[in-house]
Amino acid sequence: IHNMCAWMVDQFGDDTLRNKWAPKLCSMELIASYCLTEPGSGSDAAALKTRAVQDGDNYILNGSKSFISGAGISDIYIVMCRTGDESPHGISTLIVPKDTQGLSFGAQEKKMGWNAQPTSMVYFENVHVPVANRIGAEGDGFKFAMAGLDGGRVNIAACSLGAAQSALDKALAYIHERHAFGKQLAEFQALQFKIADMETELQAARIFLYQAAWKLSNNFADATKYSAMAKRLVTDVGFNVANEALQLHGGYGYLTEYGIEKIVRDLRVHQILEGTNEIMRVIISRAMLGGNVN
Repeated sequence: IHNMCAWMVDQFGDDTLRNKWAPKLCSMELIASYCLTEPGSGSDAAALKTRAVQDGDNYILNGSKSFISGAGISDIYIVMCRTGDESPHGISTLIVPKDTQGLSFGAQEKKMGWNAQPTSMVYFENVHVPVANRIGAEGDGFKFAMAGLDGGRVNIAACSLGAAQSALDKALAYIHERHAFGKQLAEFQALQFKIADMETELQAARIFLYQAAWKLSNNFADATKYSAMAKRLVTDVGFNVANEALQLHGGYGYLTEYGIEKIVRDLRVHQILEGTNEIMRVIISRAMLGGNVN
């Protein structure tokens, strides 16, 4: 998420914004959060209601954001807000520092996983944001948000891939160590077939992810479709592999000391964030069908 925010500032900000924020974001002297989702607009991100009204050299920002990773901890907040009409073209992007008056945070959400990073509501009550803190032109925010999510989807797929690989490695070690019915678990053909399938699916997901990352890095026209396909495929495969790794551990996989249950809990949300995997299917099918369907 921080990487996506830093990229957005560098890619779309003017020289003044880039010089002010990008070096500290890249060195991680400052940490950024991405504020798009709202209580009434999750998958339908373009329906956001948080509004910024220009008043001289400032915007007056009011509204709220939900499920914001790093809320209350991050130093700056990249906020998608409405500065114009109710269409996607009415959305702009503002940088709001943490110490800005009127910015506040809700209680930390109690989550199934991803507990290494706080998640909470973010509230804006008559927050004065300099017009100079706007990234790009007014009305271009939704375009930036969608471009940022392409990279975010590739990144979250990579997170799933790495965690699933760790779960598979743990499972391989365990079935060599554990004995039942007088022999290693690794000697049972049923389990051999299971790990063969896990490895095959994980490596196929890895190759596809690399292809999507290559297309995105080289600005291919179909990069958005490939980013969505990679996110859908790799997060589904990653969760399934981790879940199978837990099953291979039997009851021990359910215990915290083996580290598998944490991976399963953490990977489950990857199928939801950065756009649900159902929304990924919408993006993919629309790219395939073009303007022939709504």
